[in-house]
Amino acid sequence: MKKIVALWMSLSLLSGCQTSQNNDSTLKQISSAYKQPAQQAGTIERLDYTTYESMNYDEKTQELIKTAYVYLPYGYSQDQQYNVFYLMHGGWSNETTMLGTDTRPSILKNIIDHAIANNEIQPMIIVCPTYNNASSEDSSDYSLALRLTENYHNELINDLIPAVEGKYRTYAKNTSSEELRLSRNHRGFGGFSMGSVATWRTFQYCLDYFYYFMPMSGSLTNDGTFMNQIVEQSGYDSNDFFIYAMSGSDDFAYSSFASQIENMLNHENSYFIDANSENGNLLFQVQEGGTHNGDYASQYIYNGLCRFWNEN
Repeated sequence: MKKIVALWMSLSLLSGCQTSQNNDSTLKQISSAYKQPAQQAGTIERLDYTTYESMNYDEKTQELIKTAYVYLPYGYSQDQQYNVFYLMHGGWSNETTMLGTDTRPSILKNIIDHAIANNEIQPMIIVCPTYNNASSEDSSDYSLALRLTENYHNELINDLIPAVEGKYRTYAKNTSSEELRLSRNHRGFGGFSMGSVATWRTFQYCLDYFYYFMPMSGSLTNDGTFMNQIVEQSGYDSNDFFIYAMSGSDDFAYSSFASQIENMLNHENSYFIDANSENGNLLFQVQEGGTHNGDYASQYIYNGLCRFWNEN
């Protein structure tokens, strides 16, 4: 069982995945040339910020200094407004896993550089944080990670977003709660595996602040009523968010992930509408033969960012 869970959480961010077909929706193939550094390369910066220990966040008794890595697109300028995407890692991982660091960027960073240069992806800011709490080893504890992803919204809204959007130029005029809500259409959150669980929790607790969601190979619940009530109780409607969900047909997380999506779409009076139909807000694509690893995570992220802020 431990080996299975470890496989679930591992990330080896490579590219070269093949295309797949699901309900007439095709996942894009990543060109092998995208693995190489791009001439028009963005940069990665380290951002340290203050937050509080997750389990007793409300008491604010234990202050923590945490790190996120921030991707800035080629030609980034404070004179231009940018959409911002928050990208969470899975288990056995940290804030360096997805895009790397300023001195050791990952292959995924190269892929995004090329896709932006070729006008497939909008120039955007990408933030790679961590739900690790008091220890860098927290994500290796499955049950602890589940608790931390449920708590993460406190840090995300109160500490990380203000730190990022107070420093870099986004569509938020300032970091007040009101302004962050007003700029929600220009903000997205996604993650693979345990990062996907964090994405569903962000949808649950932070719909006020995000429009785009990219859960990948990690489910929260198969209770369609629970998911529907999140939207109903938020005061938002079906046109107020967009979810791009992806997984692989041979991914051991696929069955529970697909079940959640199916129950969301088929719920009576559902707020979730298949994006293959008019005014849809939930697109679910499956990579044929895809397993639970970083190759496919890279492909999903590439496809999702090609879609976000480009769908109209």
